[in-house]
Amino acid sequence: MKSSTHWFTDTFGFVRGNILVLTISGSLGMFSRSMVFPYVPLYVLSLGGDPAQIGIVYALGPLGGLLMFPIAGYLADHMNRPKLIAVASYFSAVMLLINAVAPTWEWVAAARLLQGLAVFHFPASSAIIADSLPPEHRGRGMATMAAMTGSLALFAPYLAGTALDTWGVDYGMRILYVAMAVAYAAGGTINLIFLRETRSTSTTPIRVDNLAETFRGVYADIVPMVRGFSPALKAMSVVVTLCFVCNGLAGPFWVVYVTTQVGLSSSQWGLILLVEAGLRNLSAIPAGFLVDHFGRRRFIIMALLVSCIIPLLLLAGTFVQVLVLRCAIGIVSAFFSPAMGALMADLVPSASRGRVMAAIGRGTVMVGGATGGIGGPGVGFLITIPLIVGSACGGLLYAISPSIPFLFVLGAMGIALLLTIRYLHEPKNAEV
Repeated sequence: MKSSTHWFTDTFGFVRGNILVLTISGSLGMFSRSMVFPYVPLYVLSLGGDPAQIGIVYALGPLGGLLMFPIAGYLADHMNRPKLIAVASYFSAVMLLINAVAPTWEWVAAARLLQGLAVFHFPASSAIIADSLPPEHRGRGMATMAAMTGSLALFAPYLAGTALDTWGVDYGMRILYVAMAVAYAAGGTINLIFLRETRSTSTTPIRVDNLAETFRGVYADIVPMVRGFSPALKAMSVVVTLCFVCNGLAGPFWVVYVTTQVGLSSSQWGLILLVEAGLRNLSAIPAGFLVDHFGRRRFIIMALLVSCIIPLLLLAGTFVQVLVLRCAIGIVSAFFSPAMGALMADLVPSASRGRVMAAIGRGTVMVGGATGGIGGPGVGFLITIPLIVGSACGGLLYAISPSIPFLFVLGAMGIALLLTIRYLHEPKNAEV
């Protein structure tokens, strides 16, 4: 019994302090997002939008982040990180309520643009997680956080889909947006009370009267910072960008395709996402151990290779066929996200993590995203413009032919696979 307790403490002892706090608050956010995000495209259609306008809505989301991300990295390195994270949650809660009262799809687009400004907390949370996990536990740590936050959200898509079948898309989505705002406010309060700063050195205050000069200095440092990236970090930046572009271009249209072309209901799509999430969560912790034991690179290559099956959706005609495809994608995502996140932390020194992760994100991107959530901590400002373009083009391409976005994914994943094999190598000594 004592040896079992010792093994559990040694293996999962990192799930405490900041990691536990962010896991709890993250679980609230994940549950609410898993209810709302998969069905946003249907909400846009119910408010008078069309596929091209779905693309516009998703393109506007990262636009606010384009201006905020460089500043966010600076704030993460010079201000109190827990307070930044809490303020962002409260701001997001207010923006979500705009969606709940939206009379037209343009209101949803405007709210998405404004909510994009809340990205100023992503570098702060990314840096705290990286600082709070020892290098030898980063893979399993990020995988465990993903599994724990995802477990609470397991039934969320199915419950939301059933609600939409019962109440209708318009009324049902308004209720779900209110619930999401409450969850974000609760998560922000938890972070404000319990989250602790990880830096031992005092932060440098930012003078309001010198804010313009501060911002100029932040933006001027971008080019030298990127030039200083190692070849592996540059390759990772491109791979992450390609994955996000694919998710922005094709992700919102999974639900549109399966409901209009395959003929599934909202609750059937929610059930598919439930099973996929269950498999991904069951695989997440073992995947984290394997990533730490065998290295990050081989699992990244495996996931990119398997992601090339995504266009098989175009051949699917039944519930079971779509389910099998999404389950395969869910399992490889359980390996890909922690492997990328751990390798990112291994490559970036602690002192500059805030600025670097503001530029290229945390690295924790999914392959084959289908829930409509294309942002998050994995996004950095260097990824934002390609993501905006990809999201906008996704709607236009889908309007031309529903097959084009999914065929684009095949080509992009092929390029990412070649870049990974050629340039993405693990460092001999991981950064602490």
